[in-house]
Amino acid sequence: MIIGMINVKEISTLILVSAVAMLDQTGRTLLQKRRSGSMHGGLWEFPGGKLEAGESPESALLREIQEELGISLDETQLEPVTFSSGLSSTKSGYQPIVIFLYMCRTWSGEPQCLDAEEIAWFEPSRIASLDMPPLDYPLAAGLLGALDSKL
Repeated sequence: MIIGMINVKEISTLILVSAVAMLDQTGRTLLQKRRSGSMHGGLWEFPGGKLEAGESPESALLREIQEELGISLDETQLEPVTFSSGLSSTKSGYQPIVIFLYMCRTWSGEPQCLDAEEIAWFEPSRIASLDMPPLDYPLAAGLLGALDSKL
C-alpha cells in the first residue's frame, strides 16, 4: 500500500521518545545541540531519548536525563505538555516516531553537557526560532501554549 509517496512496507517499528522542557527560576528552558555527524546534527532539541523495552515514558526520561545531563528528575514533578509525531527517514526506509514532551521546574544537580555538542538556556519565546529537528517545532509551540495558559 502507498500513502502519499511512502510505501507502507518501508515503515518499520514505532519509535517512542520522551523529552523534557526544564524551566529554571527565570522561566528559561534548557535545550541541547545534537552532535555533529548525527542525524539532525547541529540542531537544538529538548533533552531526552528513546524508550527501552518495558520503560514508561516517565522512567525513560529519568534515565535519559541522568545520562545526558547528569541530573536527577523527580517523576512526580513531570508535567505532560504535548506530543509530536511523524516519520523519520532511515537507511532502510521510514520509522514512525512519537515524542512526548514533559515540563519540569525542579531537579537535583547542575545540568552538564554529557552527550551533546552544547547546552544552553533560552527564553521560551525564542525557542521556535532556533534551528531544530522538524518534530521539535510542534513541541516548542505546545510548550509556549502551555506556559501562556498558566499566566
